[in-house]
Formats: sequence, C-alpha cells, structure tokens
Amino acid sequence: MNLHAVRAIYRFEMARTWRTLMQSILSPVLSTSLYFVVFGAAIGSRIAEVDGVNYGAFIVPGLIMLSLLTQSIANASFGIYFPRFVGTIYELLSAPISPLEIVLGYVGAAATKSIILGLIILATAAVCVPLSIAHPFWMLAFLVLTAVTFSLFGFIIGIWADNFEKLQVIPLLIITPLTFLGGSFYSVNMLPPFWQTVSMFNPVVYLISGFRWSFYGIADVSVGLSLAMTLAFLVLCLATVWWIFRTGYRLKA
Repeated sequence: MNLHAVRAIYRFEMARTWRTLMQSILSPVLSTSLYFVVFGAAIGSRIAEVDGVNYGAFIVPGLIMLSLLTQSIANASFGIYFPRFVGTIYELLSAPISPLEIVLGYVGAAATKSIILGLIILATAAVCVPLSIAHPFWMLAFLVLTAVTFSLFGFIIGIWADNFEKLQVIPLLIITPLTFLGGSFYSVNMLPPFWQTVSMFNPVVYLISGFRWSFYGIADVSVGLSLAMTLAFLVLCLATVWWIFRTGYRLKA
C-alpha cells in the first residue's frame, strides 16, 4: 500500500479544515449548542426526565449524532467533488494510487474531522448538564463507525453530484429530517404504537438508540440490532464505492 499517497491526501484535506476553522468546526459547534439551549430550555422545562435521565442530558447523544451525520456527509462529499469540479481528479486517477488509497485518504480525513467535532460537542455538553458515559468503549465504537460509514456515504454523494446544489439535496431533504424523526429529542417509546412501528423503518433510530445506550444504558431497540444496522450500512457503502471505481461511474467520463 502506498502510505505516502494516503498521508498526502489526508494531510491536504485536514489542512483545509484548519484554514476554514470557523466553517468546519466552530459553526457546527455553535449551531448544535443553540439546539441544546433551545430544546433543553423550552422542552426541558416541561419534561424533567426521560427514562430516568435528565432531559438536557438525554438529548446530548442525539445532538452529537445529528452533527456527526451531517458533517461527515458534507466533509466527504465536498472533498471528492471539488477535485472533480476543477478537473484535478484526473491527475489523481492517473497517478500510481489505488482506489483503496484514494478512499482511505478522503474518507479518513472526513471521518477524523467529524469525530473531532463530536468530541468537542460532547465536552461542551458536559459543562452544561450532568453527563455520564456508562460504556466508553462502545461510545467511541459507535462514534467512529458512524463517522466512517457516513463519510463513505458522503463520498458516494460527491461522486454522484454534478453540481453544488446536489451536494445539499440528500443531507438537507433526507438525512436531517430522518435524524430529527429518529429520536434525537425524544424516546421512540413515547410515541403512539403506530408511530413506533413507523419509526422502526427509519435507519437513524438504530444509530441514535445504540449511541444513547452507550451513555445511559437505555435504548429504544436492542444494542445488537443497532450495531448490526450500522455495519450493514457500512458494507453497503463499501460495495457502492467498489462499484464506482470498478465501472468508473462519473470519474472517467
């Protein structure tokens, strides 16, 4: 494996993050903090606890996951789309670099940025609410798995999109609504039976449920099922990326 190539792509993408620190880190943290203040203050005054957990602390995993999903997709999709837009992708494809090394560089950088962002939000929340992490290993496992999976998904979107508007369509119209309806700010068990059944078709429910379990030991669905759904989506994204490079979809045209 050409580790020098992977490191070069990774360092270039990370350097772009430090050059745009306000947009890449500070803006998402401030936006998530506003969600925390508004929902925690407005709804927290009416709902003291959910499943024995202070409401302000209960929504922290959901807020972290909301930011993690959207930022992983945004970082990875823009990272691969921009070389396509300016034409430098052809230099990369003609270099002695394998598809695996290209994916490792771009997806690794996007996932790293999202994980850093998630940890910053976690540290910020810990200052404001009584936070506990019952299963630190699984918390980090869900954090890393989700960041990598949705960075791969963002990489696919960056290949698929043929203009800047399309980069925003799926995150804004699909991912964000699914996250809000996936139990970020409430427990699925609080819904009427019909809507509980409908929620089970939302894949984000499994991500948030497993992540929340790692904090407080409570979950809307079994932890094994949450982990299995995350791994299944990861495998699906890997298979799609393999197909893209095998066929040259939107890369060699």
